[in-house]
Amino acid sequence: MIVMKEEQNVVVPGENLGERNGRRLGVGVYEEGSHVFSSVLGAPRATENEVFVIPHSGVYIPRQGDMVIGKIKSVEVSGWFVDINSPYLAFMPTSEAVDKFAAARSELSKFYGIGETIYCIVSKVTNEKNVQVSMDDRMAKKLENGVLLQVVPTKVPRIIGKAASMLKLIKSRTGCNLLVGQNGVVWLDGEDKTKAIESILTIERESHFEGLTEKVEKLLGGS
Repeated sequence: MIVMKEEQNVVVPGENLGERNGRRLGVGVYEEGSHVFSSVLGAPRATENEVFVIPHSGVYIPRQGDMVIGKIKSVEVSGWFVDINSPYLAFMPTSEAVDKFAAARSELSKFYGIGETIYCIVSKVTNEKNVQVSMDDRMAKKLENGVLLQVVPTKVPRIIGKAASMLKLIKSRTGCNLLVGQNGVVWLDGEDKTKAIESILTIERESHFEGLTEKVEKLLGGS
C-alpha cells in the first residue's frame, strides 16, 4: 500500500509518495518504477483506488464534462463568448442554449446578455483548446442575484468535500444556496453570505491542514 506519514500535509516536486500498487494516478503525480512521486507543491492524498496531490495553486484548464460558472463576455450572431476563469474563452452556440426557433425570431441578448452569469457544462474541448459550453444539462441555469467568489481552482474538491459534505455543512449553517464551478468560481445567495464566504476562504487557505472540517464547524457555530 502507499504509505504516507500522518503529519505529512505538504509535499514538494520529486518527493516519493510510496509504491503505486495498482492505484490510479491522479493529478499532480507521476510514476517511476513502482513508486509514485509528486510533480507539484501540494497536499498528498491516497484512497483505495487513487493517489494524487492537490496543487497549492494553478489556473483552470477546461475539461469536457466540468460544470463551470461563467460570465457572458460578448453576444455574436451564432452564440455567446463566455468568460470561464480560464486562459481560454468558451463559446456557447445558440443550439446549446436556446430553442432554435425562438433564437431565430429574437435577438440573442434577450436570452443571455453581456455580464450575466450562467452555470453551464463544458461540452467540448479540442486539441487546439477551443472550448465550448452548453446549457443542455439538467443542472445548468442562469444565475440571478447572489454574489460571485473566486478561489484557486485546484482547491474546489476541498471546498465541495467528500460526498459534498463541506457544501452541505455551509448551506445548513448559513442558510445560503451555493454552486461551485470546477473553474474556481463560487456563486452564493441567501441569509448569511458573509459567514459562508469566510468559511469558503478558510477552506481554500487551509485546505492542506488536518482537522479542517472541525475548524469550519467551529467557525460556523450552530448545531
